[in-house]
Amino acid sequence: QLVESGGGLVQAGESLTLSCTASKWTFNTYNIAWYRQAPGKERELVAYFAPGPGRERTYAPSVKGRFTISEHNANFTSQLQMTDLQPEDTAVYHCNIWPPERVRHWGQGTQVAVSS
Repeated sequence: QLVESGGGLVQAGESLTLSCTASKWTFNTYNIAWYRQAPGKERELVAYFAPGPGRERTYAPSVKGRFTISEHNANFTSQLQMTDLQPEDTAVYHCNIWPPERVRHWGQGTQVAVSS
């Protein structure tokens, strides 16, 4: 089970940090990724740790340089730090396992709204 939190309404240029709490088993079995779905658009993979020894942080081009994904192994959480938010970042943000092809259930997510 994965639960997101931290969304809200901000103005363009401001920052938000989203949090995702996973079960110990999920956190230790899968890479956790962040996705988002804007109104009327397909769900988009935003950030994840690529598999491999280096676990390189990987970002969608639209957020690279502004968003940072991190993890805290001690409490099985993932964070998505979002800076310089823009109206086009408005979406429902979800955390879930990676890759997206393995996802079987989507939770409610957390709403991020950015006003211009």
